[in-house]
Amino acid sequence: MQRRLTNLRARLPHVLLLAMLGLLTSTGVASAATAPPAPACQKGEFCVWGEESFGGTVHKFDLRTSNPEECIPLPEGFDGHSFVNRLSRDVTIYQSEECTTEGDFITYPGGGTYVPQGPFVIRALKIWD
Repeated sequence: MQRRLTNLRARLPHVLLLAMLGLLTSTGVASAATAPPAPACQKGEFCVWGEESFGGTVHKFDLRTSNPEECIPLPEGFDGHSFVNRLSRDVTIYQSEECTTEGDFITYPGGGTYVPQGPFVIRALKIWD
């Protein structure tokens, strides 16, 4: 019995060292994971994606191609589920294709609003002056 206890005492530092090494390396692997890339939407654009978390097909709108204070329906058959407003202006998103207030609508500020999961299906938008 004494011999086994001496053997255990002799090996205990090695066992503890290996256990600590295992814990340290497993923590290092977990912290090595990278964050997902930011959605590709440039300054001066409003971008809307067909899937949540900025996935799927993207449609981009800017002041070169969109008139402020006019209803801009999304392309037929396309429903928006996530969006980014990098315009300098506020943008209202609509559940209705005609920008009517019978359905849901919300205005988001410009300058960098990121919404990975829209509050409803987006079918139209309006850029404000």
